[in-house]
Amino acid sequence: MPSAADFEAFASAVAEAFPRLSRQLQQIAQFVLEHPDQVALGTVATVAEAAVVPPSALIRFANALEFGGFTEMQQVFRTRLLDRSSSYRERIDAMRRSKGSDAAGAGVLHQFVSEGVAELSHLEDNVHADDLAAAASLVCRAKRVHVLAQRRAFPVACYLSYALAQLDVPVQLVDGVGGMLPDVLRQIRSDELLLVASFKDYSRDVIDAAQTAHQRGVPVLAITDFALSPLKPHATVCFELGQGPNPAFRSLVAPLCLSQALVVSVGHQLVSPRRKPARAAARPATPRSGRAPVNGAGR
Repeated sequence: MPSAADFEAFASAVAEAFPRLSRQLQQIAQFVLEHPDQVALGTVATVAEAAVVPPSALIRFANALEFGGFTEMQQVFRTRLLDRSSSYRERIDAMRRSKGSDAAGAGVLHQFVSEGVAELSHLEDNVHADDLAAAASLVCRAKRVHVLAQRRAFPVACYLSYALAQLDVPVQLVDGVGGMLPDVLRQIRSDELLLVASFKDYSRDVIDAAQTAHQRGVPVLAITDFALSPLKPHATVCFELGQGPNPAFRSLVAPLCLSQALVVSVGHQLVSPRRKPARAAARPATPRSGRAPVNGAGR
């Protein structure tokens, strides 16, 4: 495969090559996707130290992705950094440093605001309008939407099930109460949709559900973090939020913002004039006698 021209293509190439890489190169793949700014600004020595690998391993990793070396691969990360608009994070960090944190509460609030704005910046960079439209179309076409998430991602599933229900979309929150999760998932049909959310460290039950649904031909819509997420191979549409390294308290700002955008996009498609003729055409005409037409008689 040719070396990737931009970061999005690079992430896809890494995800495709990941199963074939050695354990050490897989460790590098995980690191560079989670710390793209550090790769863009560092040297081969500093990046290798941060990734806890020898510099030669970074060069082997670049070569495995058909780059001429680390410097050539690094250009992809530097181009991404130049294209991004990170001024809000920088301004908030500067404000926090200048004012200090005289009051503990104010200091904590500034920290979370700073991290939340940075998350939203990553979200806008990583989520594309075409993917949002495709995801909304999946929801609109589905006979029923089954929403599954666990642990930290569970509030995302709760919000999506509530908000989609307000649009009169047939939706079911899959919570697995009483150990019934496998039984519920087994009943999902191929004309329905499984919407899953999971972030590092990923829920095993959610991964297994997405894999099983995909194998049975059920469309899967996934909200996750990185290109190496185990949900991505099973998803018809996959949102990778790129939340960066693990903070002490992981935020739900980005996934909830994405969920709101998805719900509004679904609402737009449901009321779009282009959908109305299709619904009218699907309704069979009733003859003047009041009797329904008989199609395919004698077959």
